[in-house]
Amino acid sequence: MNRIVHEQSRLKILVHLSSAGGKAAFPAIREALEMTAGNLSIQIKTLEESGYVATEKSFVENKPRTQVSITEEGREALIQYLEEMEALLAGLKAGAKP
Repeated sequence: MNRIVHEQSRLKILVHLSSAGGKAAFPAIREALEMTAGNLSIQIKTLEESGYVATEKSFVENKPRTQVSITEEGREALIQYLEEMEALLAGLKAGAKP
């Protein structure tokens, strides 16, 4: 199981980005996931270091703006993680032990 993806906050970020068309602004992610800016920043940094997201910093009307996007590697990691979880749940439903 992928420990980077498995952590709850990082999983939420990847799922949010995936369902938001692949990218979102930092404040939008923070609001949607009800995370503090500090925690979100740390989790995004971990995901970025793993190659699962990319960030783009710019200025809009002299205000800093950070866009976060899920990478192809991030999509693949999320899909693999979800498939592993589905297999685990299917085994539990069938009465098998994990």
